[in-house]
Amino acid sequence: MQPLSICTDMRAERPSAFRKKNWKNGRGSQTAADMFSQVLAALLLGNAALAAPLARADSTCNNARLRKAWHTLSHDEKKAYLDAELCLMSKPATLGLRGAKTRFDEFQSVHVYQSEIAHFVGQFFPFHRLYVWAHEEALRKDCGYTGAQPYWDETLDAGAFSKSIIFDTEVGFGGDGIGTSRCIQTGPFASYINPIGPGYNLTNHCIQRQISDAASRGAVKSIVDGCLALKTYLEFWNCVEGQPHGAGHGGVGFQMLNPVSSPGDPIFYLHHTWLDRIWAKWQAQNPEVRFFEIGGNNRGRLSDGFTPSPGFPGGPGGPGGSDPPFIPDPRVFDGLVRPDDVPAPIVLGDPGNTTTLNQVLQMYGVIPNSTIAEVMNIQGGTLCYEYD
Repeated sequence: MQPLSICTDMRAERPSAFRKKNWKNGRGSQTAADMFSQVLAALLLGNAALAAPLARADSTCNNARLRKAWHTLSHDEKKAYLDAELCLMSKPATLGLRGAKTRFDEFQSVHVYQSEIAHFVGQFFPFHRLYVWAHEEALRKDCGYTGAQPYWDETLDAGAFSKSIIFDTEVGFGGDGIGTSRCIQTGPFASYINPIGPGYNLTNHCIQRQISDAASRGAVKSIVDGCLALKTYLEFWNCVEGQPHGAGHGGVGFQMLNPVSSPGDPIFYLHHTWLDRIWAKWQAQNPEVRFFEIGGNNRGRLSDGFTPSPGFPGGPGGPGGSDPPFIPDPRVFDGLVRPDDVPAPIVLGDPGNTTTLNQVLQMYGVIPNSTIAEVMNIQGGTLCYEYD
C-alpha cells in the first residue's frame, strides 16, 4: 500500500487515491470565498503561476516520517518504540505540571488540563493531532527513538481486542488487568507507578485495564468506512469520536476509559494515532476544502462529571452501545469533577463557542502551542509525517 500522504506537487502526475494534492493551510482561511480568491489569484498570474504548485507543503517538510501500523513493525522496531516509552517514564519531569513526576507523566498532565475543551468539541481532532506529535517528538529528542509514531489498526481487532497482538507480553503493551485491582502484570509497563488519576485525582497506582471485546465492536471497518463517507466535518467528527474513538477507549478499558487521565496507559498514543490517520484519510478525499474545514462547539461537558451532549454518539439519545452491554468497573469514572486546584481551561484565539482555525492549542510546554490552522495539514510545516 502506498503511504497516505498529502504532500504532492500539482505538476506531478495525478495522485493515487491515498496521495492527494497539498494545499497549504493558513491562519483563519475558513470560507469558500477565501479559497476561491486564492485560486483566482493563481490563475491571474498566468504562465508563471502555472509553473509552480498552486499551494504546496511548507519547505521544511522535506522528509516526512512514515507512520506504520503496529502489526506491520518488526520485532526490533516494536522493541525500539517500547524502550523509548520506558525512557520517557524514567526521565524526571521538568515543567512543573500538577502531579507529574516523569516526562511521560507531563504528557498526561497536559491532557488532564485540557480535557474539558478537548472532548465533545470541534478541536477534538486538532488537539489530539498536535498532542500525539508532541509525544512523538519527545520520544525522538529525549530518548533517541529514530522511528515514527506507530498506530494500532483497530479494525483488525474489533470485537476481539482480547486476542490482539498489541497486548503481547514481550513486544507489546502487556495484557489485561488482573484481579480486583485490575493492574496489568505482564509486559514492559507492568511495574510503572502512575501518579496521576483516576481523573483529576492524584494517586499512585498501576496501569489498569478491563479489556472488553464487546466494547471494541465500534471499531469495525464498516463503521469506520461509514464515517469516512460523511461529507462535512461536523458529521465526520461526531461519527469518529462517538464510535471508533469510544471503542478503543472502552475496549482497552479502565484507565483508558477515563476521559481525563487516559494517557496514563501508553497504548493511548497508538489509539489516537489511528484516529488521526482516519482524519487524514478523510481530509485527503477533498483537501481543497478539508484542510480548511473546522467547526463545532468549544466546550464539552466534562466539568459536571463527563456527560456527553444529548444526541452525540454514545451520549443520551445517540447511537452506539453493544450487545451484550459493556458494564465498566465503576472506579473507572472516579475523579471526573475538576477540583479547585486545576484551573478551568481557557479557549484562546476566538473566544466564542464555535471552533475556528484561529484557536490556539495549548500544550503547556511539552511543545510550542499552535493554532488549529497550523495542524490541519500533516505536512504543512508544523507537522511532517505521512501514513502507510
